[in-house]
Amino acid sequence: MRMRSGHFVMADEGWPGCAKSLKGVILDMCGVLYDSGEGDGVAIPGSIEAVRRLKESDLQLRFCTNETQATREKFVAKLQRLGFDISASEVFPPAPAAIAVLKDRSLRPHLLVHDGLLPEFDGVDKTNPNCVIIGDAAEYFSYQNLNEAFRVLIGLEKPVLFSLGQGKYYKETDGLKLDVGVYMKALEYACDLKAEVIGKPSPTFFQSVLNDMGLQSHEALMIGDDLLNDVGGAQHCGMKGVQVRTGKYRWPKESKYGPHTF
Repeated sequence: MRMRSGHFVMADEGWPGCAKSLKGVILDMCGVLYDSGEGDGVAIPGSIEAVRRLKESDLQLRFCTNETQATREKFVAKLQRLGFDISASEVFPPAPAAIAVLKDRSLRPHLLVHDGLLPEFDGVDKTNPNCVIIGDAAEYFSYQNLNEAFRVLIGLEKPVLFSLGQGKYYKETDGLKLDVGVYMKALEYACDLKAEVIGKPSPTFFQSVLNDMGLQSHEALMIGDDLLNDVGGAQHCGMKGVQVRTGKYRWPKESKYGPHTF
């Protein structure tokens, strides 16, 4: 399916069959439901109504986000203040998934994350770290903090770096902002390693959402503003994906039709 002049143009003959068998929808949040920024940010026009209509349908609905600047509870509370009917159990951010990985592999992290996310890791042993977790630390991405994470990694015999997402940038109300993927790449380069991504577009992360809904991948649709991490990640798992024209979306120079959705 392609979008041209505000209308969908069929380009995938499998789309009608997918729509008929669709049982669940997964929504990205930042850039799809709201734009973050000062205070709680702002809801994107029509998004509150869209969530309401989806909840009134017979489709299952979940929210999949790479948000790592606040705990899940505080993040959901912010969306509720904006007017969204969303509960914490419906929202899947990367931090809880990362904690499960740490416990499963008996790892102790050094955290390079936003201060607002630190309470998520209160019950995690962080003494003598043997891995690094990096999230969207925003203003906490100082040279000192990046260098401290580098020193932990370079001092390990088998360095392990977890990245809570790998986005290049995202949109706030005052413009585009660098995302965690930029700083992840810096540590990969400095330490000659490959980060393990927890969050979109990780297949394991998407599969955890599908498992919660009790659906097969072909029964679900992912909607996001990121062609690589939302749409591409969904496709890699066997889902269909739709890219919206809000959030970080920028009209592709190489395409006369604009966004591509699959």
